[in-house]
Amino acid sequence: MLHTIWVSALEHGNQASNFINPKSGKNYKNMKKNNRTKQDIERAGKVFEQRKEILSLPADRALEQILDSKHPAAVVHSFPEQDLYFLIHDIGLKDSMPLLSLASSRQWEYMLDAEAWKKDRINIKSAVKWLDLLFRADSNRFIKWFLNKKTEFIEFCLFKNVEVKIREHDQDPSDFGDDFFTHDETFYIRIIDSALIPEFKNADEDIRKEFLAAFIKRLAAYDHIMYQKVLLEFPAVIPAETEEEAYRLRNVRLAEKGFLPFDEAIGIYQPLKPGDFDKRSTKNISVLSNQNSILPVSFYSIRMLKQDNLFTGSLQMIEAADVLLQIQSEFAGLANQIISADQKPIRDRNELNNVVRKACGYISIGLERLTGEDRKPDKNRCAVLLQKHLLSQIFRLGYGFALELKWRAEKWRTRSWFAKQGLPLSFWGEKWLGVLGGLLIKKPLFYDNYKTGVLYREFFSISDIKKTENILDEIIAFDDLFSLMAIEFKPLSGRMLTYKNFILTLWARHYMGLSDELIPLTIDELRILFDDLFAGLPESGPESELESELESDGGKSNKISISMKESFLDWLAEKTETKHYDITQRLGQTLENLFYEIENEYGHVSKKDLDPRYIYLFLIKQN
Repeated sequence: MLHTIWVSALEHGNQASNFINPKSGKNYKNMKKNNRTKQDIERAGKVFEQRKEILSLPADRALEQILDSKHPAAVVHSFPEQDLYFLIHDIGLKDSMPLLSLASSRQWEYMLDAEAWKKDRINIKSAVKWLDLLFRADSNRFIKWFLNKKTEFIEFCLFKNVEVKIREHDQDPSDFGDDFFTHDETFYIRIIDSALIPEFKNADEDIRKEFLAAFIKRLAAYDHIMYQKVLLEFPAVIPAETEEEAYRLRNVRLAEKGFLPFDEAIGIYQPLKPGDFDKRSTKNISVLSNQNSILPVSFYSIRMLKQDNLFTGSLQMIEAADVLLQIQSEFAGLANQIISADQKPIRDRNELNNVVRKACGYISIGLERLTGEDRKPDKNRCAVLLQKHLLSQIFRLGYGFALELKWRAEKWRTRSWFAKQGLPLSFWGEKWLGVLGGLLIKKPLFYDNYKTGVLYREFFSISDIKKTENILDEIIAFDDLFSLMAIEFKPLSGRMLTYKNFILTLWARHYMGLSDELIPLTIDELRILFDDLFAGLPESGPESELESELESDGGKSNKISISMKESFLDWLAEKTETKHYDITQRLGQTLENLFYEIENEYGHVSKKDLDPRYIYLFLIKQN
């Protein structure tokens, strides 16, 4: 009976899996296989937890813990290629040589894919630098890797850096010159001078020559026949074909990790509208078994999800660990797609953190838009949306908000009054210029003015969008008013013309009965204006947050009389043939802020101390 079962199993090609005890009916081979699989999963789970712990440590401590582990090679191999790449950069390339020597060939290949390319062209300088690092990490394995996996790529680099000549039987070696060297008296090799290679104008010439000479010598010692074959092959390389094929293979490898080719990755910036979600299929998140927790998900981007925003807050509402892991894995892929679309090299955690914050910001904006802009978003509802819709779709929805502002600013600029007058963007003053500058670039940015340490940053919330939108509304409203004034003026040489000194100077000239032309005031005329401007008793208390801020900076200042503000509004209504209500409806607070600025700058200055050199809110003739 047992013999019959054994023969039958052989006939069906399932000998091991069908070895069944005739009495108990148990499949011993499958049981053994299942036990072995369970042990493998447990070991992989331990390595998974160890890797998470290592990534939470400072770079120097992380290196020590890897090298002190029982099986350092297994720990290094467990790292997703992207995580190991970032860890090596955090530690430092020189200090990371032990990790490079332990890294797998697949991890080596990813590092070369990430570093050796500039868009669709091989960056020879960077390629040689990383080939040198890998060669010094483990020269024997590097030679095997070259011969088995990277022959075409490295031969392309040799083609760009090395010249080979074959000595004839009757030829004297001195005919080749002192720059040539040989290992067999047949093939004579010269390393091309870096001055002839554009990428190497500022490169370290000694390191390049040292690597190429050492690599060729090591190849000759490893397999002399193969060494001669390589020297015969690489001079015949067709650069364009080799580079194109290498680029194609690189794109395939990187696409597996979410790094799509640029023409595909750029689709992440294609905006979506809320109505588009109804037309798109929803994602399906399955309840997974524990073994899926050992999948090689990149943790470098995930562990940066600590910012206080709607997206990270909504993630905390998800209790199912397997669901959370799938969303985090999806987020890592989204971050990689953004990196590909931005075409910027990301080498350390600070640069990656900027990408993570960008993704979190636009996902948060998208969630706010889906849950309603007029009320505080419900994190539990947002958590449901994260499980229902693709993160990339929510990101595109949020990014569409910023793009709408950009398109509106561009459309307005083409028909604006200030553009028709040939005025520069600086006409709108420092703050408004900053906002317009952020909207008019290729990918819109929020003008932060160093409040978080940078001049420009990504939009992080609906609040950023609304602040920018409000300022754009003010700029457009002012521009519309100017277009109704029908004023022609000549450029003023030597003076910084802004919308503030433009409108205030025109009003001051009208108030004092001067011509309507844009001509700078004299200092005496300004002093006469100031007599009326600050006449009357100061008003009690600041009326707005801006006024409080201005007073805190410059101390208590005199207030502009109500009658002067009314005079300004009357002039503006008459000049533009617009009703008072319409002006105050669109620009009421903006005009108040303008008068607050006058009070802050000049309200505590005696009129006899007014100096034309320090007055920028009015155009003043210089002595």
